[in-house]
This record gives sequence, structure tokens and C-alpha cells, in this order.
Amino acid sequence: MPSKAALHAGAAWQGYASHRRAGNEENTNLTPTSLWQAARHTRDMLAANAADRTIAAAGDNLIMGTARFVSSDTIEIDEQRVKAKAFVIATGSHPVVPRFLSNVEDRVLTTDTLFNMNALPRSVGILGLGAIGLEIGLALSRLGVRVVAGDIQEVPAGIGDPEISARAASHFASSPNLTMWLGKPLQVRRSANGVSLTNGEGTEEVEWLLAALGRTPSVTGLQLEAAGLTLDAHGMPSIDPHTMRAAQSALYFAGDVSADRSLLHEAADEGTIAGWNAAHHGSPARFHRRTPLSIVFSDPDLAAVGMPFNQLNLEQTVIGTASGKGNGRSRILGAEHNLVRVYADRRSGKLLGAGIFAVRGEHIAHLLAWAIQREETAEGLLEMPFYHPTIEEMVQSALSDIVRQRGVAKAGPTGMQFLAAPGQTN
Repeated sequence: MPSKAALHAGAAWQGYASHRRAGNEENTNLTPTSLWQAARHTRDMLAANAADRTIAAAGDNLIMGTARFVSSDTIEIDEQRVKAKAFVIATGSHPVVPRFLSNVEDRVLTTDTLFNMNALPRSVGILGLGAIGLEIGLALSRLGVRVVAGDIQEVPAGIGDPEISARAASHFASSPNLTMWLGKPLQVRRSANGVSLTNGEGTEEVEWLLAALGRTPSVTGLQLEAAGLTLDAHGMPSIDPHTMRAAQSALYFAGDVSADRSLLHEAADEGTIAGWNAAHHGSPARFHRRTPLSIVFSDPDLAAVGMPFNQLNLEQTVIGTASGKGNGRSRILGAEHNLVRVYADRRSGKLLGAGIFAVRGEHIAHLLAWAIQREETAEGLLEMPFYHPTIEEMVQSALSDIVRQRGVAKAGPTGMQFLAAPGQTN
């Protein structure tokens, strides 16, 4: 939520700046700083509300303190011991800050501490262009902060589809106030006025450095070994994503601490699964997980739905493509860069997944996630209504491309259903 609040602030400032350039009257109360403060307020409000609801729900049963396992059925909270038949571990995660940044640690921000800053900095370097790194980088740059962002990966936000990644990288590379260095390691050194960043081809100096290199489960101090768990090199047990149970133990993990699908809607499902199975320990149930869905609110949005591109058998897959250049609503919005790619099984036409780079792409992503989970085919989904002019019509175009490539003969026109068989009147 913090990065989304910052993105909203950046979009508001861009809209106002455009309005002002058009010669309209200035709103002197609206500044990047005031919008940043509003984003911080939104972040604090949402976090406080979540905490308050949790505390209220626990009531008198809440014990505040630092917990650690002393045996498979007992935890110690400070000096109090609690014995239980099962436990849910939902301790979240914390940002990764590599040791090589120790020489500039006083200039390093994380995705947590960034929002403690009262005022916007003049410049920020970002290490890591995953989903959150990209969102924050775009948000700050749209608020007028000079941003230099780098990642050893060649594509932003971990995009698997090569055509989607190429389109997104090209589009964001032209963003004002944003310099993107992809595919090369960055060297970090202290400079006279902050931090110096070098990628082998250029050098930039920034005030602050944001470490956006992912998050790691917060399990240090829990002493999971005392609960009888075997841990891997990262200090984590093996967790079944369908039961959220660690091995054959009485411990169930939920949310970022499980490090499987670090997204809020997935965490909510994991909490439900872990809670149910902890309450029914002895006969845990295996639950179906929803269709994978991830969205980067980068405006244009980036989204991946269903089966990732790198897991497709391309010989058995048809990819339907729709471009913003052929979509009326995209052209009205000046979003000809929009691109939607839908993956389907070549034999059955069943939808498998999708890659999306589009203005308002979050809505297309949801539509396709629902269709994939319902095991729709391209032909079947084309029977649904598509309003004109909408961004969603890009899905219709991509589905039509799949049908065309499959070349399966039909008795009637694609997307239409006979009310009665041909030749019959009723």
C-alpha cells in the first residue's frame, strides 16, 4: 500500500503540472511535498487500521511480547510460557540490506524507512527494479525527484514475457527524471555529497540510496529448530503451499514469512488455510490455490496472470496478441504502447496465462485471472460481451488471434451462439 499511495501522489502531481502548463490557474497549495505528506498519511492510516483491527479481534487473549519456541508444543513469550496443539507463524518479512552497503549505511533507505522521511529528497538511487523498486522509482520521479535505478536483471519487475518486457523497458526508459540501468551490476561508493553509483558505462551521484532488493522472512529469534523443524540454508523449513504446514509439524506459516507468494491477497488466503488447519490439526486439509495474479501499478500497469511465460511449452501453446494501436480506447488515451499477450493450449484453446503492459491493465488482469481459473477457452470467452470502446476489447482481439491461429472449423461465426440450429425457426 505505501508504494501505491506514492504512485497516486506522483500521478496527481503529473496531472496538475500538465494542467498548469496548459495555462490554467495554479493551485498554490498543491506541491510535491504536500502530496508526499498525503501519501505518508495514507500509509500510516492503513497500517494503523490493520493493527487496531487485529488487536480488537484478539481482545483479552492477546499477549504482546517476543516469542521463541522451547519445544514442539511450547513457546516462551518473554518469561511466560504458552502450550498449544498447533501454531500459526505470521511474522512477516523485512527488507534485505546487503553487507556491501555497510560503507554507506547512513545513506541507505529501505522500503520501510523511506516513508519516515518528512520531505522528498532531491535525488535517490535505487538498487533493485523488481515490482516495488519500479513502483517507488516511478512514483518519486513523477514527484520531481531525480532517480537513478539499476538492476542486474535485464528486464524490470521480473517480467518473463520477452515482448512485454521489451515494450515496458522501452517505455519507462523515456520517463522524465528517471535513469534506468539494466543488465549490469552497480558499484556503490561514498561521495562528497552522498552516494556515487557506477555501472561501468556511467557514474551518477545521489543523496540517498534505496535498497529494493527484496524481503526476507522474519524468523530470526523464533528458534524454529527447538520445535523440531529441519531448516534450509536460509533458516526456513519446507512448507506445503496447499496446507501451509511445515513438514509434519504442528506449525503453519502464512504471509510473507512463507516466502512463496509474497502478495497481500495470497497472504490472506494463506492465513485462512493456516488458521483452518491449525484449528483442525491432526487432519489438515489441502486447499486449491487461486490462479496466480501479480500486478505492478506502474501506469501503464504490468501484470502476469496464470502460468508464467518461462513455464510454457511453446510448441503446444498459441499466443494471441493485441496492441494498443488497434484498440480505440487506447488511442483515445494516447496509449498505443499497450500490449496484451494471452497464452492458450494449441489443442484445446484452454487459457493458460497472460502478460500485460497497459493503461488500466489491472482490470484486464482480473478478467483473465477469473477466466483462467474457470478453465475458459478462447472460443468460450469470446461469447461474452465486450463493450466499445474499452481497454478490455484488447482481450477480445487477443482471443480472436488465438482462434485464428488454431484454425479450428466452427459451424457458425466465432463469438456467436445459435438460438436455434441453422434452418430451424424455433
